[in-house]
Amino acid sequence: MAALVKVATCNLNQWAMDFKGNLARILESIAEAKAAGCTFRTGPELEITGYGCEDSFLENDTFLHSWDSLGEIIKSGVTNDILCDIGMPVMHRNVPYNCRVILLNGKIVAIRPKIFMANDGNYREMRYFTPWYIHPEKPGYGEIESYYLPVRIQELTGQTTVPMGVLAIATLDTVVSFETCEELFTPNSPHIALSLDGVEIIANGSGSHHQLRKLDTRIDLVRSATQKCGGVYLYANMKGCDGGRMYFDGCSMVYVNGDCVAQGSQFGTLDEVEVVVAVVNLSDVRSMRSSFISRSYQASSTPTIHREHINFRLGAKDPMSLAPSPAFKPRIHDPMEEIAYGPSGWLWDYLRRSGMRGYFLPLSGGADSSSTASLVAIMCQRAVEELTTGTERSKKQVLADIRKITRMPTFTPKDANHLASKLFVTCYMASQYSGDETRSRAEDLAQEIGAVHCSIYIDDICAALKDTFVKLKCHSDAIPKEQIKTNPVIKGGTWMENIALQNIQARTRMVMSYFMAQLMPWATDGDNSPGGQLLVLGSANVDEALRGYYTKYDCSAADINPIGGINKSDLKRFLEWTGKNKGIKVLQRVADAKPSAELTGSEGEQSDEVDMGMSYDELGDLGFCRKVEKCGPLSTYLKLRNRWADKTLTPSIRATGDKAPKTKDEQVAQKVKDFYFYNAVNRHKMTTLTPSYHAENYSPDDNRFDLRPFLQCVTFDKQFEAIDNMVAKAAEPAAKKARTS
Repeated sequence: MAALVKVATCNLNQWAMDFKGNLARILESIAEAKAAGCTFRTGPELEITGYGCEDSFLENDTFLHSWDSLGEIIKSGVTNDILCDIGMPVMHRNVPYNCRVILLNGKIVAIRPKIFMANDGNYREMRYFTPWYIHPEKPGYGEIESYYLPVRIQELTGQTTVPMGVLAIATLDTVVSFETCEELFTPNSPHIALSLDGVEIIANGSGSHHQLRKLDTRIDLVRSATQKCGGVYLYANMKGCDGGRMYFDGCSMVYVNGDCVAQGSQFGTLDEVEVVVAVVNLSDVRSMRSSFISRSYQASSTPTIHREHINFRLGAKDPMSLAPSPAFKPRIHDPMEEIAYGPSGWLWDYLRRSGMRGYFLPLSGGADSSSTASLVAIMCQRAVEELTTGTERSKKQVLADIRKITRMPTFTPKDANHLASKLFVTCYMASQYSGDETRSRAEDLAQEIGAVHCSIYIDDICAALKDTFVKLKCHSDAIPKEQIKTNPVIKGGTWMENIALQNIQARTRMVMSYFMAQLMPWATDGDNSPGGQLLVLGSANVDEALRGYYTKYDCSAADINPIGGINKSDLKRFLEWTGKNKGIKVLQRVADAKPSAELTGSEGEQSDEVDMGMSYDELGDLGFCRKVEKCGPLSTYLKLRNRWADKTLTPSIRATGDKAPKTKDEQVAQKVKDFYFYNAVNRHKMTTLTPSYHAENYSPDDNRFDLRPFLQCVTFDKQFEAIDNMVAKAAEPAAKKARTS
């Protein structure tokens, strides 16, 4: 007879340090799992505190309040007749651990600490937590220790101590054990030994963030965990913005013997709680494992993991009342859908949790700001759609959030444009160099998405700043008065004059953006409530940040930037996709236009790629080598001389005329030198980079992802000399042939 078990995993939109809100969402998820008839529920990593608490994990109060929340879960009675796996931090013998706490019938069954920490890229877990120690010369996963519960928990449960360590829970009919996030990604994952030792159900509580084109990797890992070893694997994850640059993208799932039988949404609805239920057949697990003879041979000599026995059955009393969940191919979004739904969800969470009145965007009509505007439009579309198609809980939450944001207690938007008109203001900040085409595109885009659109001229402000400099008086005797120049010009002047006057325009737009973000709610709706200003959105892409092709403290300096981790090539494809799939027709015109800053001339007269001396595609390749493949200048050259063998490169702006590179090897070498020079000389700008949605794995974000000095040696003498030597070596065969012919 089939051994059927109904299990639940979930996506939870937790918020760092929001103990009451996090608790409510956990209770809701357990209640939903019980209502669906599940006997086991797992949840995300550190779900009680939220994953992104960062240095708050160094505070004892965080551990204290975590136990308070766990006490409320125990007191509520929701753990009666359902085995629950909860993620929270635990302090044991004055050592902080990232743990899973297992509950059943108002008791704590065990505590399972994390053994392998995520400590690269965006993650710094070893700053806050200690890996559970396992002696390398002893078999298995170490000793089980006694954890002394806090007094208030002892009073609730009647327990003084509970087992703590890497263990399994033996029910009357199966065995359950656990992994936490990073442990799935390690070469020697715990699930290998656990499955060989007869553990049939493995639960993974995760805090995994969205990154473009990453989900298939995560799915492959879960699939392979059960494909080779057999078994049931439950994966739970956070969803949403929990207070930082990362967006957790859900996609909780259940796999059985390599097949997906349940999958939550990656972005999906705006519902804060999404419970994913599956009926799994343990008979299939046993059949697969027992018929895999070489696996059985390995299993016969595998060290036994400690089992904590409980008087509880996970299996259905009447197997005929259930049917196993059918297998299906997991859903993976197209990258353009990822760009549409990841950052737009991040924008929604950030806005509703910030307490601000909406968003303000300097809309230039170019690709970057138009992409940002499109994401706000998609955010509004999703919020309005939730009001009609969401769960009753979600409808109530989203409507309450809309009314809180707009400061309109009875407001219900008729459509997405109606909502945008109440929370989104755009402004075309024109100068004498602005073109009619960009102005037209900005106006058309704002009209299509429903934003409140306006325009200003910044020429008077720039002229006033320049006039102030003209009237400069120098009081030092060290410089002759007649030597001082005070009348810079943008055309016909020096490079220094040109750049300074371009930067005035860019920085003026930043100042006006913040000025208008504070005043526009008052100007348009008469809203003068405290905290009623708009959040300023930035629109610098990841490639421009890599190159340093923006003005420090210009209009890229904003509150948040939804496209700061997305490359230019993807943004162009996103504009085309959004125009076709979201009904914003003007976006095709935006995508077709050549990128231009319009600081010295209108679109067509000034080109970003000409100014930078490299194309956006070249920047993407260079950034990938530097960050993802961990290459210095020499290794970057050696990789790209092959990748770019058939590619025409843009001319260098540092090596021109007689010094311009001639051979392909020289061109690649010069491009690499240019990139590392500009990246180093502009590295100081990264320290003030607007907090951006993390989407690309070659992001130069200085805050947590790409840690480097902001004062660098820009000559790279040794590195560039090594490149020159390789270029000379590559030229030897051609030179030898020329000498002998």
